[in-house]
Formats: sequence, structure tokens, C-alpha cells
Amino acid sequence: MVLFRQLFHPTSSAYTYLLADPSAREAVLIDSVFENARRDAALVRELGLRLLYTLDTHVHADHVTGAWLLRQHCGSRIAQAATGGVQGADRLLSDGDRVAFGTRYLDVRATPGHTNGCLTYVLDDLSAAFTGDALLIRGCGRTDFQQGNPATLFHSVRDRILSLPDSCLLYPGHDYRGLTATSVAEERAHNPRFGGDANETDFAVFMHNLGLPRPQLMDIAVPANLRCGRPEGGGGLPDEPDWAPLTFTFGGIWEIDPQALAERRLGVQLIDVRESAEFVAALGHIPGARLIPLSSLRAALTGLDRERPVVTVCRSGARSAQACALLQKAGLSRVANLAGGMLRWHASGLPVEESHP
Repeated sequence: MVLFRQLFHPTSSAYTYLLADPSAREAVLIDSVFENARRDAALVRELGLRLLYTLDTHVHADHVTGAWLLRQHCGSRIAQAATGGVQGADRLLSDGDRVAFGTRYLDVRATPGHTNGCLTYVLDDLSAAFTGDALLIRGCGRTDFQQGNPATLFHSVRDRILSLPDSCLLYPGHDYRGLTATSVAEERAHNPRFGGDANETDFAVFMHNLGLPRPQLMDIAVPANLRCGRPEGGGGLPDEPDWAPLTFTFGGIWEIDPQALAERRLGVQLIDVRESAEFVAALGHIPGARLIPLSSLRAALTGLDRERPVVTVCRSGARSAQACALLQKAGLSRVANLAGGMLRWHASGLPVEESHP
């Protein structure tokens, strides 16, 4: 029996998978995310496991891998595709390799087409496979950048993934609808891109006409992932904050989730950096928040208490991340951004006010 956990990153809708041999207490982690590395390290520790490897299915374009950060926390080794062009990995994987953890192992299958270095990891008893973006639930990854090729991807999926037993469960790198798993039989029957009588020509025409926008984080994520997630310049890790449970982002700022802030908001300085009209609009504002628009924040620095933690807030978390960076440069050390901003605060059902205090 394998100990198995499926973990989620809401910003990128990315899945991370933890597999372990419960008798040997040895584990591997597939497709980690930088912002979740501390969460994943905590889970490994709580379950009494030793993390041997972090594995990536490919060089991601929409999030940064947590491989480097987990190596710092857990002493795990980084394993990446030999054909992915990455630097700094401890082990380069090729088709036919095995990654062992305790008495169990994952078979490595090369499944290029989304990128040159796409790998699918197949559990030793053929009961599960981790397909990354090569095969999604009723879909697949794009083929219009990062060495993508429709013909290559079509044959990778048909010959290397859908050739597994019908009962084999397939776990994708992403799902944007909340679906968690599928099976070989389901995808053979129902995937509109690969299933039924679809052929290579059908697939190529389909992929060439997707018309999708360029991934927003691609220019940051791809170079970072080619370094196995190591920040540029190779700096060390900041000390862990002691005033709230925070997540460190690849952009170098700390974030706090809405529920954690709701439990601690009376002990922090809440700075809302939106414009005045937004402060009292439909999303409202967090009770006790102080309105200082981002354009005015530098001039208002002298009015902040440098002894109390500061949490910055905006609509989505973008402007408040800028505010965090500004405050850090000004010498404030206990600063965090509200992850997802007022949109996530609202979605969490937490209290708001709609008028000026």
C-alpha cells in the first residue's frame, strides 16, 4: 500500500502529489510549488516521512517549482528530465529510469510534446500515473510554446499513457474545474482530443486553433524553473516570521491567507492600498483597515508603527504585493500581503464594511 496525498495550489490550479512507502517512511513529491514548499515540508514532517526526491513533470510556465526550497528544508534531492535543459538538479531522469522510495518505485516515461522534457511517472503496480500537463482531464497541455509539438504530444499520450491498463488512475498537473483524477478507460472514451476515432490530423488542427493567451508568469517561471526554483542570485532563506503563519513567495514577499488574518487582524496594522472609491465600493473593506492608496504610501511611511506587523490589502493582491515590497525597502521587517486580496476575503465569507469608518 502507498501513502498518497493530493495537494492543491489555488493560484495556478496546480496539483502536487506526495507518495510514500509507509513501512520505510520514505517519500517523493511530484510537481511542488514554491509558495507551498513550507506547507509540504510540514506535512512530510507531521507524517514522520523522509523526503528523498522532488520530481517535476516538466519545466512549468505558470508557477515556480518548490524543488530548491524543499532541498533546503528537507535535504531532498532534485530530479528533473535530462532533456529539460535545467541546471542544478541532483539527478537527471531519462525514459525507462526508476525512482525508488522504500520498496516502491515510479517508472519514468518520456512523454514530450507539451515541452521537450515532459515526463510521466507510473507507479510500479500500474495503478496510477502522474501525467503533468501532457494529459489533463478531458484535455492536455498547450503545444504553442516551449518546444511544443502537436504530433509529438499526440503519440506520447496515445502510446505512452493511454496504453496503460484501463483501470489505471491518471493524476494531472492541473485542473481548473476542481476535478481530481480520471482513468485510462475514461480518457480513451471521452477525451475529445485523443479519444474515440480522433487521429493526429484532428489533434493538430484542434491545437493550432486554441487561441489561448500567453501565460502571465511565463517570463518569471520558466527561467526560475530552469534553475530548479532557486531565486536569482542564490540568496539564502529569510527567517521564519513568528507573528502569523505566512507563506513566502518567489517574488520575495510574505503572504497571509484570509482566515489567518481574520484571527489576527486586531493585532496588526491593516493598510488598504486601493483608491478611495474602491474602499467603499461593492467589495468594501476589512473592518479596521486604514486607507492609504499605493501612490501615497511612500509619503505616509512616518505614520506607521514600526513595532507592529503590517498587512497590505488590495482587490486581488497585486497592488498590495507592490506595497509590501515598498515597505520592506523602507526597512519594515514584519510585513505581509493578503493573498488574493479582497476577492479571496469576500469568497471566504469574512466580514466587510462598505462605508468610510
